[in-house]
Amino acid sequence: MEPQVAELKQKIEDTLCPFGFEVYPFQVAWYNALLPPAFHLPLPGPTLAFLVLSTPAMFDRALKPFLQSCHLQPLTDPVDQCVAYHLGRVRESLPEMQVEIIADYEVHPNRRPKILAQTAAHVAGAAYYYQRQDVESDPWGTQHISGVCIHPRFGGWFAIRGVVLLRGIEVPDLPPTKPLDCVPARADRITLLERFNFHWRDWTYRDAVPPQERYSEEQKAYFSTPPAQRLALLGLAQTSEEPSSTSQELRFTTFIPRKPQNPSRGWLSPRVSPPASSGP
Repeated sequence: MEPQVAELKQKIEDTLCPFGFEVYPFQVAWYNALLPPAFHLPLPGPTLAFLVLSTPAMFDRALKPFLQSCHLQPLTDPVDQCVAYHLGRVRESLPEMQVEIIADYEVHPNRRPKILAQTAAHVAGAAYYYQRQDVESDPWGTQHISGVCIHPRFGGWFAIRGVVLLRGIEVPDLPPTKPLDCVPARADRITLLERFNFHWRDWTYRDAVPPQERYSEEQKAYFSTPPAQRLALLGLAQTSEEPSSTSQELRFTTFIPRKPQNPSRGWLSPRVSPPASSGP
């Protein structure tokens, strides 16, 4: 890895990793090469970017402390607001640079996503994006099958949170990192995609590989609880001074668990869930 990339990666990791995040560098060109122009990031190809994902540890290290510090304030989407807070700290840690942050749920006015999170994770080498095209002679006929990313150490027990773009920092010699193909067998890929598409509520697709760490029972209960009851589950209470906060949260959030990870058609399709969501 180039010294400049290694130094910037270390700075970002120092900011994020203690709170349960992982960081992976990539070139904008690698991402754009897989997509039609409408989905391109409008930056020179060699521009340095970092993919950010959350591990199971994020719940205890970042989300719970964030909720405890903000529980007297109205929160429309606690998970996304917590992630936005920590990504904002990355910008503060690099004051001399032009830092642009795109969260995984952000969309343009026409509802086209600003970033296709699973594509970014794949090109950054963070997680392998398994799609229908990865199954030879697939058995699904005319059924629509969404793809899903699998992490080599966490399986499906993680979430892609966004990208950090460093405008003006170009790294043409950065070598690409291929994601680890941790579900190589055709039968296992069929099982993975069927569990993700048809049985995602039971969490089993996340065990496509033996994970080093899963979500805790408390974390699974949090994401399985209707949004209005989640703070009480953690022993916190939302302020009564903001009666509209619960309705706002319910308006923007589906009951969890929901289908996570930006399901897409091929490399292209936007999220199928609401643009602001607190999914796992």
